Amino acid sequence: MRREEVRMAEEPLRLVQFTKSFHIGGTEVQVLELLRGLPPSYRVQLAVLQDQGPLMESVLKLGFSPEVFPLHGSLARPNSALQVLRLARWFHTQRVELVHAHDFYSTMLVVPAAKMAGTKVIVGRLDLAHWHGAARRALLRSLTLMADHVVGNAEAIRRMLVEEEGLPPERVSVIPNGLDLTRFHARMREGLKAPLPDTRGAPVVVHVANMNHPVKRQEDLLRALAMVRLKGQTLHAFLVGDGPRRAELEQLAGSLGLTDTVHFLGHRADVPAVYARADFGVLCSTAEGMSNAVMEGMAAGLPMVVTRVGGNPELVADGVRGLVVPPLRPQAMTEAFCTLLADRELGRRMGAEARAFVERELSLERLVRRHDVLYRRVARGG
Repeated sequence: MRREEVRMAEEPLRLVQFTKSFHIGGTEVQVLELLRGLPPSYRVQLAVLQDQGPLMESVLKLGFSPEVFPLHGSLARPNSALQVLRLARWFHTQRVELVHAHDFYSTMLVVPAAKMAGTKVIVGRLDLAHWHGAARRALLRSLTLMADHVVGNAEAIRRMLVEEEGLPPERVSVIPNGLDLTRFHARMREGLKAPLPDTRGAPVVVHVANMNHPVKRQEDLLRALAMVRLKGQTLHAFLVGDGPRRAELEQLAGSLGLTDTVHFLGHRADVPAVYARADFGVLCSTAEGMSNAVMEGMAAGLPMVVTRVGGNPELVADGVRGLVVPPLRPQAMTEAFCTLLADRELGRRMGAEARAFVERELSLERLVRRHDVLYRRVARGG
């Protein structure tokens, strides 16, 4: 091995994690876990578009002071080009070897800046690009093709990247999300941070998702709950999350006569403890990557009812770790709910299988180890 290669092998790998912000979301949680878990053989720096969000407190406690490259609005503004130049200079002066861009907006700045600075770049593609119109999808595809490597968190994403966007299979890796089970179970044991509605011992289903986008389809859940009631069953629902669609969802719940059994909890910092007080969980989206909400429900030992989209079926093997139903089919969701209500032992068995799967396949240790191997291979050919 040449002297320069020996020196590089001995020095910490200079890595930048780049994400939009630290508001509560699946991507942000995964970045935080990487910041916690990567070994001392890295010199990790953090860069963001906005140093905001509830998770910033945890970031600062870890000792990270993020470098900020603000967009100040539209990508089409001249400021975007200025931030790309700033970022390229920063990569150069910090001698960054590898940067991992975790989301759409970060990718817009990071890929051109990395190419200007001669820095290796990994792009994270953690959803099915269902948020974007045709122009944005085309731009994202072109920048993804420019990256040295691409990480998806589900096989469904890998298939989309290879079959629809034309990426070479060897430049795409699948690394499923990871969950810090020790911390998760500790948060379950800590208990509730705020009271929950009194359900008087009736069974409860939990849905955890933002109320920003129609893709989450909480309305399908509400319609399924109305059908459960028509069958003479009592089932309460805790809807965790908030956003601009909340008012219309509350109105729908009222029109369906569900105000006594559907409870809008807003944002909660105690989701593990909420799951611990439920009988099963649900996610009824029309598109997903790999859902942290589903993973957390499974880690809590709940059978999950999920739609057959994206990475959901990879997590919830139908009939083994929960039940999988077609999207946009409240009637099918109703049938799944009634199956679990009628056979509580089946639900317990599925919940135990779900928890074992998370412990076996989706631990934080596996997440960090897989990224470690990939980072070294892309940055240094190791």
